[in-house]
Amino acid sequence: MAESHKVTINNMAFNPASVTISTGDTVEWTNQMTMDHTVTPDKSGFPSSGHIKPQATFSHTFSASGSVAYHCQIHPFMKGTVIVN
Repeated sequence: MAESHKVTINNMAFNPASVTISTGDTVEWTNQMTMDHTVTPDKSGFPSSGHIKPQATFSHTFSASGSVAYHCQIHPFMKGTVIVN
């Protein structure tokens, strides 16, 4: 059964920075800061979120296995990984 996994954007970081999920699961990112952020894949794996406003969310359901590294396009030092089994 598909699950939903939460990642918060807070203190200029993705928390948790790495999340391991199963194929068909959804990851939901919530921006808990007072500035915009993005969830942008380093190469491919899912569409970029565009700007996520404060207190807004972005979610994606992962249908293929693999490791997808991502970052915030506005703040490139913010990095994360979704590992899909």
